[in-house]
Amino acid sequence: MKIDTEFIKLDSFLKAVDAVCSGGEAKIIISEGMVSVNGEVELRRGRKLRRGDKVQVEKKTFLVE
Repeated sequence: MKIDTEFIKLDSFLKAVDAVCSGGEAKIIISEGMVSVNGEVELRRGRKLRRGDKVQVEKKTFLVE
C-alpha cells in the first residue's frame, strides 16, 4: 500500500489494507501476536510503519510503499 505521509500507524495500516474490519479487531490481533513487521512479531498497535516495511497478517504480506 502506498502512503503519502512519512509514516502510518500499524492499526491504521491494517484497516487501510482491509486486513481487519475495525480498530478494535486490529487491537486484538496485534495483542495476540498475530501480526509481524519485517519478520518480527509486533505487539504495539501504534508502531510507526515507513516505506519499505513488510507487514504480515496470517499468511498475507503487505508492503508499505
